[in-house]
Amino acid sequence: MKNTILTIQQQKIKKDKISMITAYDYCAAKLADEAGANAIMVGDSLGMVMLGYDDTISVTMEDMIHHAKAVARGTKNALLIVDMPFMSYQTSVRDALVNAGRLMKEGRAQAVKLEGGKEIAPQIKAITEAGIPVMAHLGLTPQHINALGGFKTQGKNEAAARKLIDDAAAVEEAGAFAVVLECIPDTLAEIITDRLSIPTIGIGAGKNCDGQVLVCCDMLATFGDFTPKFAKQYAQIGSLMKRAFKDYIGEVKSGAFPADEHSFRMDGEIAKKLREARND
Repeated sequence: MKNTILTIQQQKIKKDKISMITAYDYCAAKLADEAGANAIMVGDSLGMVMLGYDDTISVTMEDMIHHAKAVARGTKNALLIVDMPFMSYQTSVRDALVNAGRLMKEGRAQAVKLEGGKEIAPQIKAITEAGIPVMAHLGLTPQHINALGGFKTQGKNEAAARKLIDDAAAVEEAGAFAVVLECIPDTLAEIITDRLSIPTIGIGAGKNCDGQVLVCCDMLATFGDFTPKFAKQYAQIGSLMKRAFKDYIGEVKSGAFPADEHSFRMDGEIAKKLREARND
């Protein structure tokens, strides 16, 4: 069954946990989709895990559109959500609307995601009123990493926790169909989840959110620069890839690859004539 914003919202009502996987290319998206993920996110984290940037700030609209189109080709049943990159929506409501439209038209997104609370409520409202579904993102917001002073847990003191609760209410009122809660205390995530009528998707926010999201490169251990505390590695694909690469390099050097079964043949008489012609 095709997942939509309505089926995602129904899962909250039914207490049916929502599964979301962040993917960046056709192959990963196709596998996640066939595995039954409810949603696939094209995150601006692609800047770090795909493009080698130190953070997500350098990611452009063109980067997001390029990867979104690839993921869209591999996604049939999951809801496809695409991140709006840094400064594609903060500058004005108009810029937010134009760039959200580009992600839908050029990137084939089915929803977009914005980081921030009350301060971007006008953008969320305008985008949703234009018929584009919006997922909000609160807590640790990587696009604000310089202002936050690093990748740190958010909402730990009372004032910060109350602000996140207020921000969650604001993005819901503005029209967001769901909200990602990243790196906040599990009790705070539970409080927000109970207060909202829209689903919460946790990443480092405990088990009481309505759903969870993980980056495919983290869960498969293909990104080796660091492993977030909240990420569980379900397979060591990275080490398997490295071993396969080493085996290939060794066989190339030894001559074991390519073997006869990896080669093509031609008629022996033709080969003989070609060799004789070369010797003339």
